[in-house]
Amino acid sequence: MQVQWFPGHMAKTRRIIQERLKLIDVVIEIVDARIPQSSRNPLLDNLIEKKPRVIILNKEDLADEKITKQWLDYFNKESKYKAFKINSTVKTTNVLKDLKEALYQLTQEKREQKRAKGIKKMVIRTMVVGIPNVGKSTFINIVVGKKAAKTGNKPGVTRGQQWIRLDEDIELLDTPGILWPKFEDPEVGFKLAITGAISDDVFDVETAAFKLTEFLLRFYPELLAKRYKLSEEDLEKPTLEVFDQIGKKRGCLLPGNKVDYLKISTLLINEFRAGKIGRISLEKPEFN
Repeated sequence: MQVQWFPGHMAKTRRIIQERLKLIDVVIEIVDARIPQSSRNPLLDNLIEKKPRVIILNKEDLADEKITKQWLDYFNKESKYKAFKINSTVKTTNVLKDLKEALYQLTQEKREQKRAKGIKKMVIRTMVVGIPNVGKSTFINIVVGKKAAKTGNKPGVTRGQQWIRLDEDIELLDTPGILWPKFEDPEVGFKLAITGAISDDVFDVETAAFKLTEFLLRFYPELLAKRYKLSEEDLEKPTLEVFDQIGKKRGCLLPGNKVDYLKISTLLINEFRAGKIGRISLEKPEFN
């Protein structure tokens, strides 16, 4: 499925990031734990270049725990990265503790250079980046401890930029979510659509739900069967028949006992996003 979505304000965000990078010591990149690779903007690598980076796998409570651990190991192999996971719906003291520790480690050399010049205290300036609806503002609210940034469940809530003091020696710059103008890989577009990074108005919901069912039959058949009361025989059927079966079991029907594909497609995607089907990851490190 072909998906493209690049509102005008995202081009402005790219310029803002470029302009502010000279002030930044560490970039904090928020990714979706269900799609850690697909939710990374390839433009950011060119913009950020050699800046050290903290990678935060958000929404880890929705992702497959074993696969999330693989992703953490994958990212932490890079010396310029520090990665950890968070559930942004629950405030824990470990989030702030882990972030501070990562920031201090990544800026150790720079702080030592400043101390050698007689500068005893260095304010670590960070920039929070990520694609739309990945949880940047919610993450900031958790680590700051108050409603410091706007939050929402629709892509593109944060349109401006704001500095926020996290600690005496740590400052955060929030930025709006930014995608890239063209998704070369259709699978990336599908994953972004399924997880809610892209407006629901710009992709075919029925095609996306069918592909999701196909994926779940292959990698998470037990979760699919449990949620929608499917038998082992049902799981052996072609994807379209399974899709129909789920629609009938959920009462998503049109006159004449025909499946209402739009209704069941919307239901499937919403239940996936809410974690009602189970903890599911759409990609593994070794696949990339």
